[in-house]
Parts: sequence; structure tokens; C-alpha cells
Amino acid sequence: MPMPDLDGGVLHSSSGSGAAATASSASPDVATLVERAIAKLPPELAAQAVDTKRKAKSQDPGWKYGWWPDASKKDFVQCIFCKKIVPSGIKRFKQHLAGGYGDAVGCPSAPEVVKKEMADYLKKNSRTILALNPTLGEDEEQQDDATAAEEPAAVPEPSSGTKVKQKKRIAQAAISSFTVTAAPKPATQKMSRSVSSMLCKSPEVVEERHRSKHSQPTLEHCTKKSKEAKVVVDDHVADFFYENRIPLKVINSRSWEVLIDSIGQYGPGYRSPSYHDIRVPLLEKAVNRTSELRKKHEEAWKEYGCTIMSDGWTDTSHRHLINFLANSPAGTFFLGSVDASSEIANGPLLADLLEKQIDKVGKEHVVQIVTDNGANFKAAGRLLMERIPHLFWTPCAAHCLDLLLEDIGKIKEFNTCINMAKKVCRFMYKHGRILDLMRDKIGGDLVRPAITRFATSFLTLASMHKNKTGLRNLVVSEEWQATNFSSTTEGRQVENIILSMPFWNKVELCIRATQPLLVALRIADGDETPAAPEIMAAMDHAKAAIKDSLKDKPNLLKEVLEYFDKRWENQMEQQLYGAALYLNPSKYFAIREKDRRQATKLRIMFNQVMWKMVSDDEDQNKISKQADDYERSEGQSFSKPGAIRDRDRKNPSKFSNLKFCIIISLPFLKDISNELIMDFYTLEWNLQFFGGVHMVA
Repeated sequence: MPMPDLDGGVLHSSSGSGAAATASSASPDVATLVERAIAKLPPELAAQAVDTKRKAKSQDPGWKYGWWPDASKKDFVQCIFCKKIVPSGIKRFKQHLAGGYGDAVGCPSAPEVVKKEMADYLKKNSRTILALNPTLGEDEEQQDDATAAEEPAAVPEPSSGTKVKQKKRIAQAAISSFTVTAAPKPATQKMSRSVSSMLCKSPEVVEERHRSKHSQPTLEHCTKKSKEAKVVVDDHVADFFYENRIPLKVINSRSWEVLIDSIGQYGPGYRSPSYHDIRVPLLEKAVNRTSELRKKHEEAWKEYGCTIMSDGWTDTSHRHLINFLANSPAGTFFLGSVDASSEIANGPLLADLLEKQIDKVGKEHVVQIVTDNGANFKAAGRLLMERIPHLFWTPCAAHCLDLLLEDIGKIKEFNTCINMAKKVCRFMYKHGRILDLMRDKIGGDLVRPAITRFATSFLTLASMHKNKTGLRNLVVSEEWQATNFSSTTEGRQVENIILSMPFWNKVELCIRATQPLLVALRIADGDETPAAPEIMAAMDHAKAAIKDSLKDKPNLLKEVLEYFDKRWENQMEQQLYGAALYLNPSKYFAIREKDRRQATKLRIMFNQVMWKMVSDDEDQNKISKQADDYERSEGQSFSKPGAIRDRDRKNPSKFSNLKFCIIISLPFLKDISNELIMDFYTLEWNLQFFGGVHMVA
């Protein structure tokens, strides 16, 4: 006959037949209770309760009394007795059936035999440690003893109430790495503690903190992981980057910071989205967010106008892709990408593709299109200006300047110098010992010539001229003479070049001829300043500086200016840019003081743009009259001392819509002043990124 033990359990006899009889008598009772409970459920719930797909493939006894009401949300389990849906998984559900747990509301309809079954199962599989009340200096020792005492069997509580009862300390596995210390409690006080009590400091600790004038520790500081734990996480992050060949610069991106913060705020238990999730539903959500973002850009297109930018390139898969973007004061928006691998990218095809993008944005909102200087894009620009009368085509300024530098580099005197500099760089970077010596002498690296950007050749010359002393010290040093490379034919040639004064004279000449153009190129590639008027002024200054630098070399100056006129004056002397420069008061009035002829030329460009974009005679007269007031500082708006004083103080891109009284009544100058003065567009994009976008699309 079974006898009750001291813990309220049942101690069965050692006879195997008795245990088997007890099990066989209890099992039908539980099965009958389950059948009765399911019979009381509505037909829909009853069908779910017996559906094996709504239960885990597990031997856990809790699944006899519950099921998943929603198979996609497997943390929610519904009870067959009270129909309550219990969150947080099967363990919380078993606590619900057993009752008496603070984390779950007990089931009011569960039979006693089920409650007892769940309570015994939870007790048997619980992660608890029996520990006596610790005394000072003996916490760890007594905890170890209590753990050892629990392993063979449960320790019975004394029947007498005069002794101190043994307490259980909950040690959850998920937060086992966190350790909270506090003063020992009296023997009569309960061991359970709230989070706030664990973080509270004793009066002595608080007094000591105030005495030391240290700031109060934050919650993050109190729960901070050890340095070893951070090292493990850092190793996982590094392995993720290395194994998946992710560019290391990604770790500096804002999106990476957002990712790390969001995972940390979510806490333990986060599960990554699956391959399907990130390929279909999450991608669709990103597309929807992008569509919402487009609305903000569309408002700016309607208010200020926009520029359509296009560029063709070949990706690593040898596909010929053409990208289309729209730029406005609201920023740059990617319109789309076309795979033209099977087509001939001639002028008519490009014009048709660009016109489709213009129609999507709205012809009335597009002020200009910007492309590179290829012959096919030039032809496309001419066709579009014929089809859309008010439209302007503009070549890429950065590309134009790069081609200009390429032409200048082909001049015999400059080409000889560049080839000699390339020979020096190739020799230095081909041999490791020489490269190490060079870095030691000059304190770094030279700017090496690149294939794709012709400006790099002149930047290399400037770098060599800056490190002239270090390079000359290198080839006369004992370390150089001790190497075998210095005695080779190539090594002696490099030594002669570096020690040659005519070479350095040619380097200085190249720098004087191209430095102003490199400054203009930096302005064209810049993002922070309104580059349209800046580049016009920079090129005028560059031309004057080149004339002054090469005045003692008339033949060389003539050759440089011929290339300048061919690449810049004939291609980039755009009426649209002249109108933008005219409407920039910080530039225009300074030009008018120095060069009246140039100021008149800008006014002519402005008039030509106005006549093209505005067809109504009355509107043309209004614009012309108010432009006269602007130029002469007359009228109600332009004659005010504040307006004259702010000419050089305010950036045109920061002006409000009332900066010109013309803007109030006529949208034409609003498009010009906000769209063209604010931005000058270049085609410098991350080709790898757009290749990925096209593959996703």
C-alpha cells in the first residue's frame, strides 16, 4: 500500500507489480478526463484539440491537455479545461494547470489528478537549488553543500515548526551570468527578491558613493557583462564578416548601428528571419516603405522641379546596365535600372528610355537631364530637347574635367613627366624591401596612378613633389645601396629620375598647369555646396590661373587652352549654368564689380533660358522687369539694406521661397533658383550597389 512521504508525494512499494498496477489504474482516469473535456468544447475547438499538427512532437505530458490555437504562433497554448490561451510556451501552460505559480494564473477547471501530475512533473524537472540561509563568508560553501544534498533525493522538511525552514533559491539559466551581491538577510526573512531590491544599495554603499563624489551607476552598468563575454561576441561578429566576405566598411554604416541596437533592445531569444522571410515578405515591406518615401520626393518635384540623371556601365557579370535617378532639394531618388545587354545603346534608344522616366516624374517637373559625355548620350540629349522644348541637357562636369585632364596629360612635355613618375611608382611598389624603405623615408605612401581616373596621375605628381626630399634621401641612403635592386638597370633608372633636376622642374610645371583644374574637380564632386555657380566661377578662375602660370611658356599655354576650350567652353558653357550663376547674388555681384563683360554674358544666358522655359509674353516682361530690379538693387525687395547686406552671408540653397519677389508669382525662377543653384549633379555612384538593386528587381 502506498505511503505518503514527508513532502506530500506518494512512496510506492518496491514491488514492480504494485507500481505497474498503480500506473494502469491511473492512466484510464486521465484519458477519460481528457475525452470528457474535449467533448464539452465547441466543435471547432474540439477538432483543433485532437489535431496532431497543432501539438509539438514531444513526450511532454502538457500536450495531453492543450494545443496551439494558431499553428504559426507556437508560444500560445490553449487549455482543454478552461479554454484559456496561455502565452510563453508549454512550461507556463503546465504551471497554469498545476496552479500555485506566480507566473501563471491557475486553471479553475483542471481536475486534481491533472494538477498533481503537472506539479510533480514540474518539481522533478525544475532547475532549483536547495540552500540554507547563508551566513557571512559562507555563501558559496553552503550552496555547494545544498546542491550536493539535492542530487540523491529531496531533503525532507522538519516536522517541527521550531527550526528554521529550508528555502529554495531560483537560478534561471537565461540570466545565470548576472551576479547580484547584497548584505545577508535575517534568518526569518524570505529569500525571494524583486529586481528593484536586487539593484538597491545599502545605506553604507550610498554614503560611500556620495563621499567619493561618483555618479550614480546606471542600470546598464549594474548588469554589464564581463570583458570576456564581449570578446566572445566580437569574435562572432568578426567571423560573420569574414566568412560571408562582407566589406569591412559596413561596420561604420548607420544601418549596422541600428541593427545592433535593435537586437540588444529585443533581448535574449531573438530569432533571425528565414531565407524566405528576407527574400519575400521583408523585401515587399521594404518596397512599400520606399514607395512611401517617394511621396516626399514627388512633393519636392512639383514644388522645385528636378533633374533626371542617367549613366550606363557594365557590372561584374558583363551586363550593360543603365541607371536612372531623380535629384531635387529633397535628395536623390532611384527611379530604376534597365538591362540593355541585348540592345544597342545608341542615341534613339537612350532617348526613349529617358523619356519614359521623364513621363513617370512628369514632363512639367523636369528641368534638365544630366548624363556622361559619351557620343550616344549627347545624341540622346539633343533628341530629348527637340521632343521637350523646355528641357535642358547637361553633360557631367566631373567626367568633362576628367577628360580635360586626360587631354592635357597627352601633351608631350607632360606625358614624358607622367611616364617617368609611373616608372618610379611601379618600381617602388613592386619590391617589398624598397617599399618599406620608401615608407620609412617619406612617412607614408604615394598616390599611385589609376586607370579609371586621369586626375590621379597629376595627384601622384603632386604627392611626389611634396615628398621630394624624402625620395632623394632614399636613393642616396646606405640602405638603398645595400639592396640588390639598386644595382639593376631599372633601379639605376629610378635613381637617375629622382636625382634629376629637369624631372622635378617638369613636375612643378605639370602641377602649375593642372592644380586649378583639380580644385574645380573637387568642387564638382562635392556634396556640401551648391556646385552649379561654384563650378562656373572655379573654371573662370582656373583659366586665369593657368594663363598666369604658363605665361613664360606661350606654346605650351596655347596647347592647354585649346584643350580647355574643346572640353569645357564647347560642352560645359551651358546657358542653364549661366542663369544659375546670375541668380546667385554672392557670386554675381562680385563678378559684376570685376568684369562687366562677364556679368553681361550671364544676363544674356539668363534671358535665353527664360525665353525657352516661358512662352507667355506677359510673363516674360514681368520676369525681365524684376530681373532688372535684382541686377540694379532696385524695387521693394532688392533695394532694402538687409537684402544687400545678406548677399554674401546666405547660401542660396538656404533661402526661403521669398528670396526673390519673382518667385512669388512665377514658378520659372523658382525652378531655376532652388533646383539649379542648390545642386550640381555628377554621376558618381556605387556601381556594386546598383548591380545588387538590379538583381533584386
